[in-house]
Amino acid sequence: MSLGHACVDVYQGTVAALVPFFVSERAYSYAAASGIVLAASLLSSVAQPLFGVLTDRWAMPWLLPLAAAASGAGIAASGIGGSYPLTLAAVAVSGIGVAAYHPEAARAARAASDGSHTAMGWFALGGNVGFALAPPLVAAVVATWGLRASPLLGLPALAGVALCAAAVRSAAGRTGSVPVTAEASERDDWPAFLRLSGAVVCRSVVFVGLSTFVSLYVRERAGGGAAAGTAALCVLYAGGAVGTLAGSRLAGRWGRLRVVRHSYAVTVLAVAGVLLVPGPPLYLFVALASAGLYVPFSLHVTLGQDCLPRRMGTASGVTLGLTVSIGGAAAPALGALADATSLRTGLLPLLIPPVVAWFLLRGLREPVPATAPSAVAGSRV
Repeated sequence: MSLGHACVDVYQGTVAALVPFFVSERAYSYAAASGIVLAASLLSSVAQPLFGVLTDRWAMPWLLPLAAAASGAGIAASGIGGSYPLTLAAVAVSGIGVAAYHPEAARAARAASDGSHTAMGWFALGGNVGFALAPPLVAAVVATWGLRASPLLGLPALAGVALCAAAVRSAAGRTGSVPVTAEASERDDWPAFLRLSGAVVCRSVVFVGLSTFVSLYVRERAGGGAAAGTAALCVLYAGGAVGTLAGSRLAGRWGRLRVVRHSYAVTVLAVAGVLLVPGPPLYLFVALASAGLYVPFSLHVTLGQDCLPRRMGTASGVTLGLTVSIGGAAAPALGALADATSLRTGLLPLLIPPVVAWFLLRGLREPVPATAPSAVAGSRV
């Protein structure tokens, strides 16, 4: 499941990695380029909770390989031709594929891990690895042959389809097809979940904003051309691998909510450093921002599932998928501000969301972990 997660999430990272090439090869403005990010994320952010509701009602293991295929097919088609509407449509298909994948995949990973925070951290790590591999993959393909070579970017999806199909067959061989049900004593805590979701949205805005523009920003502030921009995006994504595993370990010692709140405080300082510090030290603050944004990543998932033990698919669709996709809705506004002023000024609003997230989580109580019987929950995959 973790490897399959990597193969799917490479396409979330690929969208942002393609932005500098759309700007240079097709002369898109910042606003137009960020509109591509919006196309990938808007339908995904709306569809993901809907897929979560569906997976709460019915077992849909077949959705995992199908979603992996769709996520890759959209990106593979995104560089073909020069039509802006067709490019938007292609990345939107990829976004829907990502949306379809995450709720059922998170349920499956939760079942396989018996609710372990550390094991869910490994599942989330797979997605982070996919993100981290996106910039060098795009650089190797598009920087060499141009956007017309985008069909080659669909190759990881083939591996994702095979891995997801293998996971489905493995689980089907272990268990029957029995729906997941929470114990009668468990109750959904919607007020806590809504506050957590607000924090997830705040994280998403910062993460997608940095993902979209950090490559262009580092080129402008630190010099070094395309290689410097790709390196900055790699730092932002690769730091997530360390941050995700660190988050699960820190939560075991200090508690999930305490770790998440401190992470958002660190994010404020890191983003300020990115905006204020010139030259090569920028990379250090990009790495710090990566840690601040990724430490809460898998913790959001388990917190959401524990808040809604009767609707784990819905909780997963919001906390795991929406956390990355909904921020794309803010990207065009940041791009328009950057077009009107400067790229640095366009990124200034990113200082606000982590402060809001910290206040939303202040005073929130640690939810009681939901039961996750492996024999029953595993049957959904």
